[in-house]
Amino acid sequence: MRLLFAGTPEAAVPSLDALIGSRHEVVAVLTRADAPAGRGRRLTPSPVRVRAEEAGIEVITDRPRGAGFVERLRALEVDCAPVVAYGEILRREVLDVPARGWVNLHFSILPAWRGAAPVQRAIIAGDEVTGASTFLLDEGLDTGPVLGTTTETVQRDDTAGDLLGRLAVSGAGLLVATLDALEDGVMSPTPQPPDGVSLAAKLTAADAEVRWGDPAFAVDRTVRGCTPAPGAWTSLPDGSRLGLGPVAPRGDVTDLRPGEVRVGKKEVLVGTGTHAVELGQVAPVGKKHMAAADWARGARLPEELVLGVSG
Repeated sequence: MRLLFAGTPEAAVPSLDALIGSRHEVVAVLTRADAPAGRGRRLTPSPVRVRAEEAGIEVITDRPRGAGFVERLRALEVDCAPVVAYGEILRREVLDVPARGWVNLHFSILPAWRGAAPVQRAIIAGDEVTGASTFLLDEGLDTGPVLGTTTETVQRDDTAGDLLGRLAVSGAGLLVATLDALEDGVMSPTPQPPDGVSLAAKLTAADAEVRWGDPAFAVDRTVRGCTPAPGAWTSLPDGSRLGLGPVAPRGDVTDLRPGEVRVGKKEVLVGTGTHAVELGQVAPVGKKHMAAADWARGARLPEELVLGVSG
């Protein structure tokens, strides 16, 4: 089949690579326009654009709502349009152009975790198993009929970045297999069931603030689910933020109140609503991540420090 691939972030690159190596022909790539990134806020191309240009594939950055987009899409004469984390909503006029539709790879087992942050929300919720689904795009939010699924066990120490990395690879294989089956006429879409629907709204900075009154397991999940983005954090007494990497629950320490810090020679413990957690990497404002013990030695912390309370 002739394909238009739509995708933007790094997690979409394995799918593009898999399609380039498949029996299908990727005739063009649709991706978001270059966006400011880094401290210098320089315009930076998306990872998908970089990979497509390396492969010599035509790149389209026009928004699908813009004038002339439908005509350009029709001119490509594509049979199908696979999508992985493209980041734009498509109107019906656009959805109707490819004969076999737009096939979306979504990183959850639908109808669970529809929305922008399925991997992060699965970790925060404590899901033991998640996966990826291919489905036909419609005008709803990840509501189209499902074509295929694959499952993935959530490991005890998985961050959202770890889990997404594995799903990006396994999902790429699922996407190619789905397109093969569609072309061969051996796959039929199945409507999503009405039960089991959950929503995965994009995580905000407020979502990433650690609530030390929560149980240790919830603190652990929040931090892992927000790693690497948007990045978990807590506040220091001066009102500044301290970025937090994954923590280790310490069931043997139960005498610290929520947010209370205890600094040892090689560890920094913080109390939660149950037992303490041991901090791993932390990032003071304007600095890179460092070991919590190194931060504590250099920060001249007060003898009694409670995180999450400022002013």
